[in-house]
Amino acid sequence: MSNMEYIWKDRKRTIFGLPWSFTKYRLTKEKLLIETGVLSRQEEEVRLYRIMDVTLKRSLGERLFGLGTIHCCSADRSTPEFDIRRIKKSADIKNMLSDMIEAERMEKRIAGREFMGDDDDFDGDLHE
Repeated sequence: MSNMEYIWKDRKRTIFGLPWSFTKYRLTKEKLLIETGVLSRQEEEVRLYRIMDVTLKRSLGERLFGLGTIHCCSADRSTPEFDIRRIKKSADIKNMLSDMIEAERMEKRIAGREFMGDDDDFDGDLHE
């Protein structure tokens, strides 16, 4: 994956704002990658168009060190909720992520109702 073009990348930071963590975040045009672990590594991949909501959270400790956490809710079954924890420039990253999510959804012509489930589908035919 080293030939992939990253729009943004960072590491989860310690409470003092230092990048001494084994959690890496990388963002491409279409997906967010979250890599965790030291000896055993795991990489979660979430397609941007599947992210439903992003919220910025900043505790006092995070604010003191210029950090923040972005909480995301997605339509991805394996990762319905996740956090991009303790990153620098969190407000800017949240805004950029929101814009990219919207652009991906427009490009793929995905409406919010497509995530509601099969029970909410209506095709116009009534068979009683």
